[in-house]
Amino acid sequence: MAQYRFKQVDVFTGRPFYGNPVAVILDADDIDPAEMQRIARWTNLSETTFVLRATAPGADYRLRIFSPTTELPFAGHPTIGSAHAVTEHLAGLRNARNLVQECGAGLLPLTIEGEGPERQISVQVPVPKVSQVGATSGDRLSAALGARISKAVQPLAVDVGPVWLTAFFDDVDTVRGLEPDMAAVAKLSRELKVSGVTVFSMEAGGGAQLHVRSFAPAHEIPEDPVCGSGNASVGAFLAHTGLLRHTGPGYVASQGTEIGRDGRVAVRVGDEGRQVTIGGQAVTVVDGTIRL
Repeated sequence: MAQYRFKQVDVFTGRPFYGNPVAVILDADDIDPAEMQRIARWTNLSETTFVLRATAPGADYRLRIFSPTTELPFAGHPTIGSAHAVTEHLAGLRNARNLVQECGAGLLPLTIEGEGPERQISVQVPVPKVSQVGATSGDRLSAALGARISKAVQPLAVDVGPVWLTAFFDDVDTVRGLEPDMAAVAKLSRELKVSGVTVFSMEAGGGAQLHVRSFAPAHEIPEDPVCGSGNASVGAFLAHTGLLRHTGPGYVASQGTEIGRDGRVAVRVGDEGRQVTIGGQAVTVVDGTIRL
């Protein structure tokens, strides 16, 4: 029976049991992909990652990312959490300030700033691809969410590896009070070929400029507690729609308070939305082994 190092890391928070957890299996080169998927379903988290030796020149490690149902080319909180776990695990990277992750989306640069509980890890996400959705999609999305999205700004599909149908609400209290019809959100997600729905509004107070929620029931994730790729999609959406003028190129988003997870994501948007960086803190909650 083989044994592997295992860490569970809470991401976009410095406090255990907040933020968004990711399971990280280290030195996983000899685990079969079908077994990886089975483990991801077993952990029952939004994502589980497997750290392998890099195969691309210039990369420090390779990462495979699985939701409970499928492998993903990129995801935000798994990338931040895995970088945290890798630097704890590998002596040669413990004092690193710059890393390169190899994953399905290519080579992604990461930056590490600070020390201890205040340490921040940031990743530049794949170049966002923004596209229009059908004329009736806004009405259908409003019906699925149980509240009317902004009439002034139409929803967009934003591809950063996962594809998020991204929409803006005029009022933050409406975002906080959403109780979506998950079956309807899943149906719409499948028809539009998106991973899920990310919604947001401008936030007042609490040190955050935006409040965000992400729903991915088509992938058996009713609500992702604090979603890195969802927040990256919002950053690209802001640039594409002109709403970035309200936040500036660097801002903090809050997410997860509705389900008791309260995370913070630092976002920076450049090059008219073609360059988006997300980052935050991470804390190891479980450190041990699993046996296969």
